[in-house]
Amino acid sequence: MNDTLPKLLVANAQRFGDRVALREKEFGIWQTLSWAEYLDRVRAFSLGLIRLGLQRGDKIAIIGDNRPEWVIAELAAQSAGAISMGVYQDAVAAEVQYLVDFSDARFVIAEDQEQVDKLLEVWEQLPKAEYIIYYDPRGMRHYNYPFLFDFQEVESLGRAHHREHPNLFQDNVERTRAEDVAIFSTTSGTTGKPKLAMLTHRNLTSMARHLIEVDPLEPRDEYLSFLPLAWIGEQMMSVATALVVGFTVNFPEEPETVRENLREIGPHVMFSPPRIWESLVSEIQVKIEDTTRLKRALYEWAMRVGYRMADAHFARQEPSPTLRRLYRLADWLIFMPIKDKFGLRRLRRAYTGGAALGPDVFRFFHALGVNLKQIYGQTEISGISVLHRDGDIKFQTVGLPLPETEVRIAENGEILSRSPAVFAGYYKNPEATAETLVEGWLHSGDAGYFDEDGHLIVIDRAADVMTLADGTKFSPQFIENKLKFSPYIKEAVVFGGGDYPFVTALINIDYANVGTWAERRQIAYTTYTDLAQKAEVYELIRHHVKRTNDDLPPAARIQRFLLLHKELDADDAELTRTRKVRRRFVAQRYEELVTALYSDVPSVEVETTITYQDGRTATIRTALRVETLTAADEAPALERAG
Repeated sequence: MNDTLPKLLVANAQRFGDRVALREKEFGIWQTLSWAEYLDRVRAFSLGLIRLGLQRGDKIAIIGDNRPEWVIAELAAQSAGAISMGVYQDAVAAEVQYLVDFSDARFVIAEDQEQVDKLLEVWEQLPKAEYIIYYDPRGMRHYNYPFLFDFQEVESLGRAHHREHPNLFQDNVERTRAEDVAIFSTTSGTTGKPKLAMLTHRNLTSMARHLIEVDPLEPRDEYLSFLPLAWIGEQMMSVATALVVGFTVNFPEEPETVRENLREIGPHVMFSPPRIWESLVSEIQVKIEDTTRLKRALYEWAMRVGYRMADAHFARQEPSPTLRRLYRLADWLIFMPIKDKFGLRRLRRAYTGGAALGPDVFRFFHALGVNLKQIYGQTEISGISVLHRDGDIKFQTVGLPLPETEVRIAENGEILSRSPAVFAGYYKNPEATAETLVEGWLHSGDAGYFDEDGHLIVIDRAADVMTLADGTKFSPQFIENKLKFSPYIKEAVVFGGGDYPFVTALINIDYANVGTWAERRQIAYTTYTDLAQKAEVYELIRHHVKRTNDDLPPAARIQRFLLLHKELDADDAELTRTRKVRRRFVAQRYEELVTALYSDVPSVEVETTITYQDGRTATIRTALRVETLTAADEAPALERAG
């Protein structure tokens, strides 16, 4: 039975042979690896690692951008009975050191000079690590360390080992078992250092099989892998589901070329966290603002038609013949060109997960005709436990449980899950395991409930749910998502409830979009801080906050906000590597600003030190204006500001 990832690879190589398994754009040309070649390279690298001393149960760490070598290294380790752990490519040296050391990794697979330099910086603090293996040789010519190997060099060692031991690889693969731990997957770390969730082959393959039972995928489908492979969401699609189905995984040339490569590939399936869908909406909205008056009028007409069609589908109503004809015209004139421009034209399955997606963004894509569906799950359940079904999409919910998945609500309102995809525990952390995994039930830490149709509604993290002034419970994340529907707001952190008498917000402007807006109006600025504190920008954001308030109950409306002088950054520990806000840390770090929001002061002085990529530091001193909204505020026409 093909119950492990390496066994699935061997079976796919036999089944599909020369069909394309992996495709990567390099030097402007798409390079392909067939399933047979994929297996050959995994075999070579696996045996090369064994030649260097890899043993069953060992751990390897992998850090770098999405490339074929990333998944080859992962499957090579698993084929030898070892465990792989992904590290986010933008992790700083201290984070890399912690994860590599805590995981007990003996081998570290690093993409390029940048990642190797991080490891060399902390090498003396990694006593258990023995080898660094890189797969991009540019800039590495003069690196002479005995523990440093080129990826192809290790493959050559493996091919020599295969000639001496022709049955070793196949024997190793056959020894792999479904209950073996396949990967350590880092948790998001919203409340502290990330934990390492131990996911078995059974966890990953059962998740993939249950996903395609609900949403069938085909071997000829195309998928673009551009989100970090250290993230469980990308492991879910690029590794587990790709091996179960046999579809082609494509890798972009560079992170900066993802949009271009997305359009070239035109994938049939796409999975992205909310920030990707939010950025697509912002880009479309800004481009529409920059177009001619006629095109803008056509777009606005088409969107009205699209929203009517989307709302009919959400309500499970049959659209009228007139609406169908109007939608076909809107699709031909407006929606199809937009989808083609952004590589969404061939999408049959579009998923979002990792955090809640705002209802405005959800309706927007369904108006375009993109079959976007919410996934809900955690790293600890291999990424997914609940999913929208085709024809039964309610954007305020996350859908229904997958097959063989039980979901229930505890007495305190916490969402609990149980399925074959639930993890084996946290590595070297039995206390956290005992708290999270109780009698087979995964405690999510999220608050939620079921609606009348059995759909799961996730309110927010249980610890973050606000009790408003009128006594009702409300989700700060819901307000934040509505704010981020504005193309001019990149991030928002909402406070309210408990000791706070009303709702307030810290807001990050979208530097690119607000900068374009300012340039069109000949508003001069120098830096992010300078732009964010312009009176005209405050007026712009005020209008968009007011528009958000119009859709909220009175007790949940934002009464005061300020525009932050810097972007929230994962390197400053304000965001996780998957760009989730570390709410408690932000509240502590910006305690002075939060206090100002709940006082009568018109502004607050800040002084902060920022670190540039080259290591230089600078101190920013500025006064941040605090904006107040009142119930008497009218909703002025947005045209004046946006």
